[in-house]
Amino acid sequence: MKLSKRLGVIASFVPEGSLVADVGTDHGYIPIHLVQEGIAKSAIAMDVREGPLLRARTHIKEAGLEDLIEVRLSDGLLKLEKNQADCVVIAGMGGELIIHILEEARHLWDSIAYWVLSPHSELYRVRKFLKEHEFSIQKETMIKEDGKYYTVMGINRENGDLEEWDSESGFRYGRHLLDSKDPVLKEYLKKEQMQLGQILKGLKASGTDNAESRTLELELELKWNKEAQDAMQ
Repeated sequence: MKLSKRLGVIASFVPEGSLVADVGTDHGYIPIHLVQEGIAKSAIAMDVREGPLLRARTHIKEAGLEDLIEVRLSDGLLKLEKNQADCVVIAGMGGELIIHILEEARHLWDSIAYWVLSPHSELYRVRKFLKEHEFSIQKETMIKEDGKYYTVMGINRENGDLEEWDSESGFRYGRHLLDSKDPVLKEYLKKEQMQLGQILKGLKASGTDNAESRTLELELELKWNKEAQDAMQ
């Protein structure tokens, strides 16, 4: 199965030989790819809605993989039991929802060896949550597809490194991405700097009370952006 660039990168984070649970599976493309390529021994395609699961069932049947990929209606990971998977993929949704799914899956934290996350928003809050609950980001990358930027991270609860959380920029942009001088992050930072500067310029011209407080926030965001860019020089 030919995956999009984003889905291909997400799939590449899954360790070989995994038993995979894909949360929010939608069309079931990631489980199908992982099993077809021999990366996953088997997979569970999970979604909270019947519509996506119907599409997933159709694609799984077309691929002849009904014996290796189970389709399961589930709100997050609530219907996953211990030892049914050792790698969980949670992608294609906002950071707040990913945090919610992780919180409700505490009973699985010690039995899942590896997690692949790709939040579409609130990356700062996701990284904060991971730190507070002693997860460690083992690797992380940023990609650009169709003009949008996506971050993919592989995490576990072993070998936690407190130094990866040593700065505000580490939470906002990712310690691994900064240390590796990720070229897509560099592009993203320059674009963000330009956008924040334009908004700031407009606010200063308006001169309202609300604009004053927002101006202070933007100036702080620009400061963190500059720190991140300086760290990547």
